[in-house]
Amino acid sequence: MTPRSLDVITIGRSSVDLYGAQVGGRLEDMGSFQKYIGGSPTNIAAGTARLGLKSALITRVGDEHMGRFIREELAREGVDTRGVRTDPDRLTALVLLGIRDDTQFPLIFYRENCADMALCEDDIEEDLIAEARSVVATGTHLSHPRTEAAVLKALVLARKHGLQTALDIDYRPNLWGLAGHGMGESRFIESAAVTAKLQATLHFFDLIVGTEEEFHIAGGTTDTIAALRAVRAVSNATLVCKRGPMGAAAFTGPIPDSLDDGQTGPGFPIEVFNVLGAGDGFMSGLLKGWLDGEPWPVALTYANACGAFAVSRHGCTPAYPSWEELQFFLKRGVVEKALRKDAALEQIHWATNRHKDWSTMRVFAFDHRMQLEAMEGATPAKIGAFKQLCLQAALDVAGGKSGYGILCDSRLGRDALFQAAGSGLWIGRPVEWPGSRPLTLEPEIGPDFGGLQEWPLEHVVKVLCFYHPDDDADTKARQEETILRLFHACRRNRLEMLLEIIPSKVGPTDDQTSAKVVQRFYDLGIYPDWWKLEPFTTEVAWENACAAITRNDPHTRGVVVLGLDASEAELSASLALAAKQPLVKGFAIGRTIFGDAARAWLKGEITDAAAVAQMSDRYARLASLWDQTREGAMK
Repeated sequence: MTPRSLDVITIGRSSVDLYGAQVGGRLEDMGSFQKYIGGSPTNIAAGTARLGLKSALITRVGDEHMGRFIREELAREGVDTRGVRTDPDRLTALVLLGIRDDTQFPLIFYRENCADMALCEDDIEEDLIAEARSVVATGTHLSHPRTEAAVLKALVLARKHGLQTALDIDYRPNLWGLAGHGMGESRFIESAAVTAKLQATLHFFDLIVGTEEEFHIAGGTTDTIAALRAVRAVSNATLVCKRGPMGAAAFTGPIPDSLDDGQTGPGFPIEVFNVLGAGDGFMSGLLKGWLDGEPWPVALTYANACGAFAVSRHGCTPAYPSWEELQFFLKRGVVEKALRKDAALEQIHWATNRHKDWSTMRVFAFDHRMQLEAMEGATPAKIGAFKQLCLQAALDVAGGKSGYGILCDSRLGRDALFQAAGSGLWIGRPVEWPGSRPLTLEPEIGPDFGGLQEWPLEHVVKVLCFYHPDDDADTKARQEETILRLFHACRRNRLEMLLEIIPSKVGPTDDQTSAKVVQRFYDLGIYPDWWKLEPFTTEVAWENACAAITRNDPHTRGVVVLGLDASEAELSASLALAAKQPLVKGFAIGRTIFGDAARAWLKGEITDAAAVAQMSDRYARLASLWDQTREGAMK
């Protein structure tokens, strides 16, 4: 028997959702949009992956930027993309969506001859189906003979290999050709043809899920109990009827006279902000409980909670919880009805849904500005050209492998930043004005921090603050205010943040100094994704700092060690201490790597190739030193 390496395979729609960023206005008046993955099966695949299930998606995307975005974003979410086909002739589907108020959610489907509607039987591979425990279909792909054939083939193969099967009815009248393009928000139009099509397939499923309106179309009547009984007449599946704020009811046998007589899980009294994608969040939680073998009240509790998250946040997939977040919510309960305004919950949501593994960090830091400007022969143009050489050295050493990164500014290193995009490197970008104390920011950030809106999402906001616990009250207040505002601007713009603190340049330090600074920033409500700390000289200092971070944020990305222009011999000793702390992920070192090359190159004493070779050699040696030191410390 083929090993069951997958828990769930979803089949059907895959699109790019362009969500209006402004809330409370007409879709006609939207000024900007946020880009997310979308389409019911795609949302469910990502939602179940966040809950710890091993999910896969079968669909088609276009051979263009949006298709690549879906494929890459699914991979980042942990979804198996072997079943995602690239269609050479059709474009990826798009959906434009808006939040008008708490009852109106206008949307336009751009799906004319789109890639996912070209899904065909040849796209369904038996070996992939056989790897899974379950297959989940959605209603839209039963609306066309070609896609219907693909879904039916998957269901037949699922039965052959003993998989469980589920249907999310997911009824969208205009995707069945029953409403015009401007009626994307419509959820129900009677159609005997749609009812007949659905009823011809319902016997394939072990689980059927829908709203009351969706069961109306499946059952051919607007009497909900009668509709459920009509579905029961052709299917022995467990039927789960979603009832909005009243939760949901599951029926495993004969349909009783009242929906209240079904098995239920508790609902959650929360503010409705956005209902789009709520059903896919619900389905993700339900599948988690179902496939884990939980009783229906437990599975419905998961489903209702995931649906509550979805209606409380912007976007579909981005709103869905991680397993850690769901457990926290179920244990603690509702504190703030507008869940997106619950600071504790939002921190867990952010921290447990970040993309990409950066458990090892070998960062070449050439974000220096003041130090390079002070070197003989330096001009802005020459410094910019030199930073491109630094990037080349970083790419040469990384060689396409993970765990490598750069720190580079955009004022003198703009061209290097442009070239680094999509390279696979971790990219940090400084915002502080060099040497400023109290902290001020680079002019590009702007007085309202609006400059961050222009940043690529892969860039990490790095800020260096010369902060000491013994600073005077005014200096502390000014620096804390700047960092607090920056932190919230980063979150608002979906950017990670690295906070670098250097108290030793301000006053005397001991084994408690940095730990006190760390705790102060957490007390202010600042949760950096990354910390960049000095190379402490004692193990106690490292233990104190790491304990302060872990105590406040168990989901932090971790710590990188800065270099302070130390020699390789000095760095070897400091890295050996740091490597004993699991929270320390690596280093971010600059002048030790580029200092000599920069001085010689700026004076015209060495060639480009020689500068790159020298920096590559030093960077590679430090990377190897860290790897060996870490391996030794973990034994």
